[in-house]
Amino acid sequence: MSDEENQDENQVDLRGLLKQLKSDHRRIDREIVALREIGTVDMLKLVRMKKIKLILKDKIALIEDKLMPDIIA
Repeated sequence: MSDEENQDENQVDLRGLLKQLKSDHRRIDREIVALREIGTVDMLKLVRMKKIKLILKDKIALIEDKLMPDIIA
């Protein structure tokens, strides 16, 4: 397999992972909103979910940086 083919395959894998991470991020966000609307919020669970959401956001940013070429202005 050539370097170009390997790079293309890697980008496809990263795009799939990015899609999954974004989906997970949205799901957790909806769960956080639902917990707040219920009114009986388990603060420990809420803090954990927010932490997971931030970790996902960081992973999303890293993958997007890998997929976007550096543009020198």
